[in-house]
Amino acid sequence: MIRTSLRLGARTLAAAAIFGAATGPSLADIVIGAAGPLSGQYATFGAQMRAGAEQAIADINAAGGINREMLVLEVGDDSCKPEQAVAIANQMVGKGVVFVAGHFCAGSSIAASAVYADAGIVQISPATTDPKFTDERPGPGIYRIGRRDDKQAEIAGAYLAEAFENQDVAILHDKTAYGKGLADAAKAVMNDAGKTETLYEAFDAGAKDYSGLVSRLKSEGVEAVYLGGYHNEAGHIKRQMTEQGLNAVLITGDAVATEEFWSIAGEAGAGTLMTLAPDPRDNAQAMPVIEALEAADKPADGYGLFTYAAVQAFAQAAREVGTGDHAALVDALDTGAFSTVLGEVSFDEKGDSTLPGFVWYEWRDGKYDPR
Repeated sequence: MIRTSLRLGARTLAAAAIFGAATGPSLADIVIGAAGPLSGQYATFGAQMRAGAEQAIADINAAGGINREMLVLEVGDDSCKPEQAVAIANQMVGKGVVFVAGHFCAGSSIAASAVYADAGIVQISPATTDPKFTDERPGPGIYRIGRRDDKQAEIAGAYLAEAFENQDVAILHDKTAYGKGLADAAKAVMNDAGKTETLYEAFDAGAKDYSGLVSRLKSEGVEAVYLGGYHNEAGHIKRQMTEQGLNAVLITGDAVATEEFWSIAGEAGAGTLMTLAPDPRDNAQAMPVIEALEAADKPADGYGLFTYAAVQAFAQAAREVGTGDHAALVDALDTGAFSTVLGEVSFDEKGDSTLPGFVWYEWRDGKYDPR
């Protein structure tokens, strides 16, 4: 695990407005964590999360810290492996961390949450969408700032049933907790609306050659493919669909919201649809943060701003009650409303964010825009 000292970040207008300036000497360090996949096939998302956490800390510290105490960041790489996430969580406990922005993959977030709940560490996941993360949380102080897959699936399943009522639809998933959970939930909504899939198939994540799977899709004559999984596999499958002359619409979820999808799929990715939370890059309060990240050549897309917002919510709650009393901090998060780069954030009785739900985006010319 890596400690990143970020005492001297550049002040942004957003940080000054949200946190205000403080005067006087620093009293002590407040150690917080960011944990996600910094290695492995999902490392692009971990890099987004780390960049968001680092920028948030830099901006908060430049605006006076939290009650004149400066934030210091501990970074953990879980590679999206639950057992590694538990090890990282225990390391966070040993480092005296009071809050963690993490994790990314559902299995990692769920596994680590038991450690954080037992140790009295607040956890806010910027990215985990599996309903079980909060439905079955092991104690108070476990939150998500991202949205839930059951809400994402409602939109996708209804669209599949309506838009492709008389056409063949395939449902694919990558066997991960996220991918299978999302695909199954969308399938259930579609089935309840009276539409039955032509093909339901699992595939192995991490491969590059999906020609056999694509051949089967083509032989079945499918005209829409719903994929529960990540950008890497989605990119390869969509490119190989085009190469085999399969002109079917690819429809997928929020884990394809990275430019790496287009790097893999190329022009074949055009027309790909995905459900995604409203892009925070469109928010005026996010612009100074985006500019700072881009100036530092750090990723400003994907989950960077969600992680920034998670740190903001924690910091504002901690500014109100301090960090020494976990119960008081949890109560502040349970009952407060926090001004963030995503807009105003609060949490419901389960720990889910009350931010608006998913909307449709379409990939065109190397980027995704609202449909």
